[in-house]
Amino acid sequence: MRTHLTLLGLESSCDETAAAVVRAPLRDGLPEGPGEILSSVVMDQASLHAAYGGVVPEIAARAHAERLDIAVEQALEAAGTPLQALDAVAATAGPGLIGGVLSGVMCAKGIALGAGLPFVGVNHLAGHALTPRLTEGLAYPYLMLLVSGGHCQILAVLGPDRFRRLGGSIDDAPGEAFDKVAKLLGLGYPGGPEVEREAQGGDPGRFDLPRPLMDRPGCDMSFSGLKTALRRARDRLVEAQGGITRQDRADLCAGFQAAAADVLAQKTARALRAFAPEAGPAPAIAVAGGVAANTRLRGALEAAAEAEGWRLVAPPLRLCTDNAAMIAWAGAEKLAREGADALDLPARPRWPLDAGAAPLIGSGKRGAKA
Repeated sequence: MRTHLTLLGLESSCDETAAAVVRAPLRDGLPEGPGEILSSVVMDQASLHAAYGGVVPEIAARAHAERLDIAVEQALEAAGTPLQALDAVAATAGPGLIGGVLSGVMCAKGIALGAGLPFVGVNHLAGHALTPRLTEGLAYPYLMLLVSGGHCQILAVLGPDRFRRLGGSIDDAPGEAFDKVAKLLGLGYPGGPEVEREAQGGDPGRFDLPRPLMDRPGCDMSFSGLKTALRRARDRLVEAQGGITRQDRADLCAGFQAAAADVLAQKTARALRAFAPEAGPAPAIAVAGGVAANTRLRGALEAAAEAEGWRLVAPPLRLCTDNAAMIAWAGAEKLAREGADALDLPARPRWPLDAGAAPLIGSGKRGAKA
């Protein structure tokens, strides 16, 4: 009887070109974590996009096409795993910037076809949502807070392909808002670390910044109005004194960070209470995405979880941000239950995990992105 699955994973949905080899232990024929990450290669593109203050899709797609084969070669070599030892090749098939997603899907299909291996197309968000199973062996069901540059959702993870959205951002994702705030204040890209660094010397209570949607029921969030309030506060300073001082900037960063953390923590606490009857005897909530690295946010989430009697699971930072190990693991879970995908599986810019949930405001004419 087979005891494990070994998959090569590829991730190229935004601005990280990644490849990884992961071994998933099997129990009764199904993956059961924690898994073993044999290798993980992540090629960051931040320097390519820094001058523009955000990700440029065309530049990202070109970089993926140039780097994917190199990342795959490095991942296989680091794992000491030849193609013949793999059970399948998995790649992010959506959602994401379509040029990058297409690059990864076509690369994975080519490898699978050439080596005679099964191909598995993975939902990028499922990769994040299933990461606690890779790292901790977390059992279903659990909650997942995904906070990144492109996404903000609170999901009930009921199974490898069963997700229910409890809430999400109706406008900007938190990472996107951090990037915009950094640009407004003359800081660098990516904005999250820059804002957090400046906030260390700031007074979070100096400016009266709003906590949007806190007066409404439910778990949906908003960050666009908070960003606008910060811009107005900055403009008032500029008008009154001809510019902003270093302390002004630190105080604005601290106030924005505190407000964002409060919104995320309080909305998450609502989700914990709403999901509690289904959570089982050892309720757990996991957090993933680049914004999960923010220490103020981590502290607020830990306090909220502890107050409700829940365990907070935070994978290592290298697995919170986009990576291919999570894609390989999600691919193993999908392969074991559903089998391989056909080679005509399309790349998808939009692919919601909870297809039955109403689209969030701002999802566009083509429907919900995620």
